[in-house]
Amino acid sequence: MRPPHPLPFGYCATFSVVAYDASSQSWGVAVQSKFFAVGSAVPWGSAGTGALATQAMVNPRFGPIGLAMLRQGMSAAETVAALVAGDSGSAMRQVGVVDRSGTAASYTGGACFPWAGHIVGDGFCCQGNILSGPAVIEEMARTLRAAANLPLPERLVAVLAAGQAAGGDSRGQQSAALLVLRADAGFFGYSDRAVDLRVDDHAAPITELGRLLQLHHETFG
Repeated sequence: MRPPHPLPFGYCATFSVVAYDASSQSWGVAVQSKFFAVGSAVPWGSAGTGALATQAMVNPRFGPIGLAMLRQGMSAAETVAALVAGDSGSAMRQVGVVDRSGTAASYTGGACFPWAGHIVGDGFCCQGNILSGPAVIEEMARTLRAAANLPLPERLVAVLAAGQAAGGDSRGQQSAALLVLRADAGFFGYSDRAVDLRVDDHAAPITELGRLLQLHHETFG
């Protein structure tokens, strides 16, 4: 079943992964959507604190509020529960969180457009809505586990590619983003944004995201 068109303003039909890599002490979020500039709304994170993705009928307040909760020492599950409990529109929200210790939690509201759901694993969560089916997040989770030898940025792009190959967003592709946080890994060590890339409007955004990641490595080493 496909949703009515047009979708309500601010509805990010999308699939995302939030993950922690213990070996590099990095947190990351990667996302793809048939939605313009998805990277401006979905991914949030802070090194040493955690990361989250807020999507479906996006509540952008989940980003800063959720990170504040994580900084206070709340777990991923506690943070998700508190965000949902404090939001009157929670039935149409979707959110995934990984906390400072790498523990993950996710939530899919009952009114999210189908197919919608999530998978939580060791150090990660995958979630999506208006997907072609559950195989999308199943393949994302499988790929994340299988690609443990890859650096976190490459692994997250591979997870998106796997989700797309399994059917992805049932309406197609438009934008993608990758955010990886590691302490003092940004410009001249002045920030924690090791990788911060966005493809706002492209026929093949995941492929383009991979190209930009390679250019990022060539440029910044």
